Amino acid sequence: MQEASAVSVATQKKRELDSSFFKKGIMVALFSSLMYGFYTAFVTAGQNSQLWTSWTSALNPTAFLAVFIIPTVASAINDSCSAIWALAITAKQGKLGDFGRTINTKPVVILMLSALVGGPIATVAYIIALSQAGTIVVPIAALNPAIGSILSRILYKQELGPRKLAGIGICVLAGLMIGTASLTGDSSSNMVLGLALAFIAALGWGAEGCIAGYASCMIDTQIGITIRQCVSGLVELLVVLPVLSLVGGVSLGQSFGYVGAAITDLPTILCFVVAGFSAYKSFASWYRGNSMCGTALGMACNGTYTFVAPLVTWIVVGLIMGIPGYALPPIAWIAALVMICGIVVIAVDPKELFGKKEEA
Repeated sequence: MQEASAVSVATQKKRELDSSFFKKGIMVALFSSLMYGFYTAFVTAGQNSQLWTSWTSALNPTAFLAVFIIPTVASAINDSCSAIWALAITAKQGKLGDFGRTINTKPVVILMLSALVGGPIATVAYIIALSQAGTIVVPIAALNPAIGSILSRILYKQELGPRKLAGIGICVLAGLMIGTASLTGDSSSNMVLGLALAFIAALGWGAEGCIAGYASCMIDTQIGITIRQCVSGLVELLVVLPVLSLVGGVSLGQSFGYVGAAITDLPTILCFVVAGFSAYKSFASWYRGNSMCGTALGMACNGTYTFVAPLVTWIVVGLIMGIPGYALPPIAWIAALVMICGIVVIAVDPKELFGKKEEA
């Protein structure tokens, strides 16, 4: 009798611990969304510094230099700062040796390939989109869970049931709502470009999620994030920026002159240091949250950045810095909430979620 009572108490305590762990995972995943909001806000703030506006005000807004080169400089500096943060924290945790030993393994090669898609392609596209159209592009970029589901069907033959199809439909509806809010008769061509690039970012991040899923299961989370950020920062700085410079007929000296000026201007570099740390924490918390509450629910919680990122950017850039143009129309806020609903429908099976709660 006493043994049965002891087993019952132990079982109850285990359930309480599991429930606490699960709930903490949800909070960590939500924190990743908040950090993504700060990443978006401070990248935008850096591109509104006095140094940055002195560059853009001297250029034709539609010139190749203004549209592609200067935002790519911002992306390269941000991801390089994020990589430095990741390396520093990896060193503090005593994992630099593990970092070196895993470089030549198959999972890391796969992770590097996914980082090339999600970093140099998606991140650069996202930051250019922000510079051209503002935070109205955020919900479009957040289509990546829907795109990831479609790509999983194409690449891995994973079934798209009625629930996921319904979620994809909701996300598409939210995207159309964003379109009606922005593609008005007096909207600029830069707005169209920004929305198109945001969709490219969503494609890149959706593909990254598909490719990296296998690799991230076999690599320590901290090591994986460090590799991801290092690959992204180095390739953007040493490959993407030079290639775009050559394509646009811009001298490498001029492009890297912008980099040098930005990292030596205190107000500008402080913004990117904060943005880089926020990007690192967002990815780190996303991976950690997924491992604690499940990838599906973690992805749904992280997807709340469709609402959080425009809100934080409006507070930091619009209210604190006093720069106009960052307040979104009501339909854009509604679309962001609709997008969150679509992400939840795609990511979370109610039966599995309620099942976990019952087990907890």
